[in-house]
Amino acid sequence: MLIKMQKKEIIRCGWLNEDPLYISYHDNEWGKPVYENIYLFEMLCLEGQQAGLSWITILKKRENYRRLFYDFNPNNIVQLDSNDVYKLLYTSDIVRHKGKIESIIHNAKCYNKMKNNGEDFSKFIWSFVDNTPIVNNWSNHKEAPTETQTSIALSKALKHRGFKFVGPKICYAFMQACGLVNDHINDCITRQ
Repeated sequence: MLIKMQKKEIIRCGWLNEDPLYISYHDNEWGKPVYENIYLFEMLCLEGQQAGLSWITILKKRENYRRLFYDFNPNNIVQLDSNDVYKLLYTSDIVRHKGKIESIIHNAKCYNKMKNNGEDFSKFIWSFVDNTPIVNNWSNHKEAPTETQTSIALSKALKHRGFKFVGPKICYAFMQACGLVNDHINDCITRQ
């Protein structure tokens, strides 16, 4: 007598496609709390690059962004000038949008200004959720909002400090990506 073993279905959040890079990002990064300053800065910049595009587009170019923007080290990024921006506009390695490219340089200056004023970027970011991830309970990824009062407040505070490409929707995507918000659906394998 043969006994058939049923293969357990792996359930992930519904916004994923079958791209192995995307699945790896979802399973290993998205929604996991991050406190490291430079990584948070990188993700905020990359979420801004995503505006009007899909995240997979940026994810596929992430290593290029890291290479061209000195692993998102603000001290190095602020050395980039208009000639560098011009060169970056002619590489297909990243999104060729002048405002988005300039925003990374500008945001690095804002980051450094915060640091020079004694303000820790991670503590600032995490203060918007009282240093504790918000855990939502969604049965379908479409239930998750695209912005919240918290992301609106974060956006306003970042804009007040001079940051660009940090609207409420970008801030919410950033919060999801960096684990300030856990929006994995209830049945997702990475929920816990």
